[in-house]
Amino acid sequence: MPATGVEPGDTAWVLTCAALVLFMTPGLALFYAGMVRTRTTLVMLQQNIIPLGVVSIVWILLGYALAFGNDQGGIIGDLELFGLHGARDTSPAPAFHIVSGAITIPTLAFVAYQMMFAIITPALITGATADRLKFGGWVAFVAIWSLVVYSPVAHWLWGVGGWLARLGAQDWAGGMVVHASAGAAVFAVLLVIGRRRGWPHAGSLPHNLPLTIAGAGILWFGWFGFNAGDGLQANDVAAQALLNTHIAAAAGMIVWLIIEKSIDGHATVLGAVTGAVAGLATITPAAGYVTTLSALLIGALAGLVCHLALRLKFTFRFDDALDVVAVHFVGGVLGTLLVGFFASRAVNPVSADGLLTGGGPGLLGDQAVALLSVVVFSFCLTWLIATGVQKTIGLRADPADEHNLDQVQQGMDAYHLDGPAALPGTARPQGTSVASAPVTAAKALPTGRVQLVTCMIDPQHLRADELEQAMLDAGASTIVLSDAHARTPSRRPQIYRGLRREQEFPDRLRVEVLVDADGTAAVLAALDRLAGTRDRYVQEVQQAIVDRDEPAR
Repeated sequence: MPATGVEPGDTAWVLTCAALVLFMTPGLALFYAGMVRTRTTLVMLQQNIIPLGVVSIVWILLGYALAFGNDQGGIIGDLELFGLHGARDTSPAPAFHIVSGAITIPTLAFVAYQMMFAIITPALITGATADRLKFGGWVAFVAIWSLVVYSPVAHWLWGVGGWLARLGAQDWAGGMVVHASAGAAVFAVLLVIGRRRGWPHAGSLPHNLPLTIAGAGILWFGWFGFNAGDGLQANDVAAQALLNTHIAAAAGMIVWLIIEKSIDGHATVLGAVTGAVAGLATITPAAGYVTTLSALLIGALAGLVCHLALRLKFTFRFDDALDVVAVHFVGGVLGTLLVGFFASRAVNPVSADGLLTGGGPGLLGDQAVALLSVVVFSFCLTWLIATGVQKTIGLRADPADEHNLDQVQQGMDAYHLDGPAALPGTARPQGTSVASAPVTAAKALPTGRVQLVTCMIDPQHLRADELEQAMLDAGASTIVLSDAHARTPSRRPQIYRGLRREQEFPDRLRVEVLVDADGTAAVLAALDRLAGTRDRYVQEVQQAIVDRDEPAR
């Protein structure tokens, strides 16, 4: 080891873990954004990304000093490290009570690593408040909350002299500091901003599950840094924490899928990643304290309990849009209590033994007291912060805007896709010399009777090239395709995290064909042959003629 007391291997590991935890924030943004409606996608992404800027500055100026400065009565740190003044001179890093032995990383590496936890914690809240937050109000809330709620809780459990740490409570990587505090904050914020218009009957389905799956993969990857870096050393405890993290996620996924299949009849990819995230959240407070087999059991319990918790929002009538309470809050609470059962001094000498490892009920009691304290503190302070922001600059977006927040807050849309242009048509390998089949030329508009044939077609039952050729063969002069959503008798059921929803307005393609009256029957017959639709309408139309010599009025 260098004379300075800094170990390069440990430092490199912690810096790598800091980068992994940072990566989790955009991963969370993608995870949430895929589950909201298309017209609020950008707003959800921004609400998750903005803590990267806001909390980073707040953390450097004041947050780190409050969380890890010199202890003041076990409640908060002092301001000696304001703006990180003098932090480089501490030797060689701040004491950290969950670490065994000497700390061998620079203080600034610890500052950076802990900053990433402070960033992602308030971002968790956005999944519950989807479609309802104003940008300015959210920015103000995040800045205040990270100082008033997160920093004190971090000091209580992770700071030297924190009263919950002295009590004997254990939180390896944030079951209480991150998940329980953010989950309790969700209840308070929802109490202030209220429900979405029409909830629960107007709840939206996920618009882009591949985006959600990509975000879940990033979260899983980043969680290795989240849980395996907390010992601040590249050693056997880090390896155990990393393995526990993965095994718990795997167990949570499998149990969730088994429950889904038995109850809903489908084992879905959304259920798979939801169960995995539940397992990750639940193992977080225990990752560095339990054996691999205990982690497997903890993950399995997470899949079971968090799935059962999905119904809480309907039972208690709170509009948690993306089930943050069921996954993160319940997972954090469950994992915190399970530390009291499965923690083992054989895994980590810093830990006390749990109830099932020969330590008696003492640790479980400490965990319960700490958990209750964090939840009550976070709920009460969050309610005051959210109420203050709501009554001043406003936290809740105008309910009339919640179906189009991207345009209102961003001035743009997330997607610019042309549905009809994406219909399957003829194709051949590039460079082949196969001649294209001749296409009938469109007829000019007749001078006699002209009719407009309109119908709604399921785009899955249509090929663009066949439609074009058939309409032209029937005598069409103009063919227009456009996206539409039609209410049909044959509704499609969608199962979203155990909730069955009937899709009342499925995607449809609106086909409009302008044709001479003599060709209308042929157009109708072709549409019936291609799409089998009976929703067809015929209107008499007249071509508009503008006299260009007449002056405009």
